[in-house]
Amino acid sequence: MRKTAILLPVAAIVVAVLMSSIYIVDEREKALVLQFGEVVDVKEDPGLGFKIPLIQEVVKYDDRILPLDTQPLEVTPADDRRLVVDAFARWRIVDPVRFRRAVGVGGVAKARPRLERILNAEVRQVLGGVDSGAVLSADRVLLMNRIRDQARARASDLGVVIVDVRIKRADLPQQNLAATFERMRAEREREAADEIARGNEAAQRVRAQADRTVVETVSAAQKKADIIRGEADARRNAVFAKAFGRDPEFFAFYRSLSAYEKSLQAGNSTLVISPDSEFFDYLKSADPKK
Repeated sequence: MRKTAILLPVAAIVVAVLMSSIYIVDEREKALVLQFGEVVDVKEDPGLGFKIPLIQEVVKYDDRILPLDTQPLEVTPADDRRLVVDAFARWRIVDPVRFRRAVGVGGVAKARPRLERILNAEVRQVLGGVDSGAVLSADRVLLMNRIRDQARARASDLGVVIVDVRIKRADLPQQNLAATFERMRAEREREAADEIARGNEAAQRVRAQADRTVVETVSAAQKKADIIRGEADARRNAVFAKAFGRDPEFFAFYRSLSAYEKSLQAGNSTLVISPDSEFFDYLKSADPKK
C-alpha cells in the first residue's frame, strides 16, 4: 500500500511533465519555442511538438491573412485639393522569428499600429504625387498597387508581407462639402441661365420669323385683294360706261336712285334743299297738278 501511495504521485508528476512537454500546432498557426526569451526552435507545419518543461515556452502566431483597418486619413494631392481617404490592408506573418524580434511580447496587437503608420505614410506619399482626379478615377487601382508594393518593402523588416491594399473611400473633408456644394449649385444655375437665354433667343427668332411671315402673307393678300378690287372696279366702270353710252337717260335715273337711297336713310341729318333743285327731278310728277 505504501509503495502504491508513493508511485501514484510520481506517476502523476511524470504525466504532468510529459503533457507540459508536448504542444500542438494546427494548420492556422506558426509556433516559436523560446528558452529564456531566445528563439530555439520554429515549427511552421501542423502537428505535435516537444519542448523542455519549465525551461522552454511556446508562442503561437496566426498564419492566416489578417485585416488592418486604418482610421480615415486626410491627404493633399498635387492639385492642393484635400481629400479624406479611408484605406485598409491585408497582411500575413511570413517570418515568425523576425516578427518576434521586431514586436516582442506584444505580438499582433503591437504590430498593427506599426503597420498602420507604414500604410498611412505610403498613402500620403503616393497620393500626394498625383492629382485628386486620379484618386477618384479608375487609375486608383494603379495607385493602390503602388501603395501596396512600397508598404510591403518597409513591412518586411517586421517579418510580415502586405498582401493587398485597398482604398474604401476618398471624399472631400466635411468643412469643404458645403463650399463644394455651393460651387456646384452656382455652376448648375449658370448653365441653366445659359440654356434659358439660348431658349429665349431661339424663341425670339421664331417669333420674328413668324411675324415676318404674317406681314408678308397679309401684304401679299392685300396686294392680291387690291388687284382684284381694282379689276372689279374697272369692269364695273366699263359696264357703267357701256350702259351710259347706250342710254344716258337711264344711267342718270339709276344714279339718282342710288343718291336717294344713300341720302334718305333713317337717322340721316335733315336736308334743306330747294324744291326746284335738280336732285328732285325724278321725284317730280309729270302732271304739275300732282
